[in-house]
Amino acid sequence: MRFAGMIIVFTGADVGGTAPALAELLRTWSAPMAPLIAILVALTLYLRGWRLARVTRGHELPMWRAGCFVGGIVALWIALASPVDALDEYLLTAHMIQHFILMSVAPPLIVLGAPVVPMLRGLPRPLVLVARPVFRAWWLRKLARVVMHPAATWIAMNVAYVGWHVPAMFELTFRSERIHDFEHLCFFVTSLMFWWFVIEPWPASSSWPRWAVIPYLLSADLVNTAVSATLTFAGKVLYAEYAEAARICLLSPLKDQVAAGSEMWVLNSTVMLIPAVLIAVKELSPQWMAEPKRAIMQDPAQG
Repeated sequence: MRFAGMIIVFTGADVGGTAPALAELLRTWSAPMAPLIAILVALTLYLRGWRLARVTRGHELPMWRAGCFVGGIVALWIALASPVDALDEYLLTAHMIQHFILMSVAPPLIVLGAPVVPMLRGLPRPLVLVARPVFRAWWLRKLARVVMHPAATWIAMNVAYVGWHVPAMFELTFRSERIHDFEHLCFFVTSLMFWWFVIEPWPASSSWPRWAVIPYLLSADLVNTAVSATLTFAGKVLYAEYAEAARICLLSPLKDQVAAGSEMWVLNSTVMLIPAVLIAVKELSPQWMAEPKRAIMQDPAQG
């Protein structure tokens, strides 16, 4: 969390020596090893499995899927292990950008990569042999159906989103790095679950009609609007840590909060509304509406 002085270079803000020197920040900053190792392992497994699976599943695993997965992993690194993470103790705007990446950038890109088959194919063969009985267990499949039910994924993501932005919970993340890491894990995992229903990556399938994704996304955007509007129009600083933090740019704590709420509002809404509009257009297109009619005409039993 010591990279914040970079803002001084771009803003020319006079902080009266309260922020650490840029040279010291550059010298002391280092990427957290645990997230970095996890990211590298996931990337290695996926690319290895994607190369193997693509021999027989080239249509299901085109190049663009691998590109999406790599893009999601890079976004995850930016949020967790790059200098962006160093700004979150000083600027709420930077902290909300981090949350936006963890919830609305990295997860949908990773899900677009259709990661299940490549990740499994990428595992070492001895490990696959050991894990195969577990993957085939009836209780695991039943648990997956419950956890990945659209209602469960919607609730999980929005509870995590709202819950961690309540001032009392948000302040806890400043007191313990482990709690902060757990917050990030909650955002990322619940968002993976949320976007799984929206994207339905191969070989996943859902018994729900495709149009159900539209209210799923729009209702989640209403939650985002409520949280963002609260930050934007509160009229006071909601998180005491930012009121007391060293000023590293020209934004006051209140203006920083207004900017953070506004960016959450615009960015998250854009990410949710775009797929909702695309699905609505597809579902209402003349070609789609003509398909049931053709099917009825071709099926004598429907006559």
